[in-house]
Amino acid sequence: MTTELLAVDGLETFYGKSHVLRGVSFTVRRGETTVLLGRNGAGKTTTLRSIMGLTPPRAGTVRFKGDDITGQAPHRVFHRGVGYVPEGRQIFPHLDVGENLRLGERATGDGGWTRERIFEYFPVLRERWEQRGRSLSGGEQQMLAIARALAGNPDLLMLDEPSQGLAPMLVREVQTIMARLRGEGVTILLVEQNARMALAVSDQVLVLSKGAIVFAGPTAEFHRHEQELKGRYLSV
Repeated sequence: MTTELLAVDGLETFYGKSHVLRGVSFTVRRGETTVLLGRNGAGKTTTLRSIMGLTPPRAGTVRFKGDDITGQAPHRVFHRGVGYVPEGRQIFPHLDVGENLRLGERATGDGGWTRERIFEYFPVLRERWEQRGRSLSGGEQQMLAIARALAGNPDLLMLDEPSQGLAPMLVREVQTIMARLRGEGVTILLVEQNARMALAVSDQVLVLSKGAIVFAGPTAEFHRHEQELKGRYLSV
């Protein structure tokens, strides 16, 4: 039986005078993958940043494992068990792979993400252990960014556009990793422009338009209305 892990209620987030999120509400259940879809500028990244405390909302609440974490500093949200892979990877380019991973580690958490388990998912990181982040390929940097988040043994893994800028073969590799994580019961909140890839690994779909949730439901329900939803809210 799944239980609620994250509850977002009525988020109102601004960048200066620009009103970006307008009453955003949704829940994420343990062991499920929730995908957030929408056009560029719809507010997807801002939703993740609001949860993480990087862009604190002016109104609304974020509850994680039953506790109110609204507007808490990002390092506090991390230590509570939220792993975050931002858009553009944002690894530490001048540090090697091992140093990047050590910076992502969290003393507590029962996710079981040991170094050896991470290598099972990302064997290339074992080979590149002493290589600096800036010298990795784009795909390797994305693997490192995901691995660094998993090293913190998160209860919730948030990923922002993990397939962005990758060749089709690497997009398929990311999809395989997402499917494997889902199969092992990792709770994921995924923002992804590649709807086809995202839908293939999702349990729940949220569609965001102009800062508001316009659809929320199981993936099967999304597919029943897919043509209409894509035409109105996802096509360019």
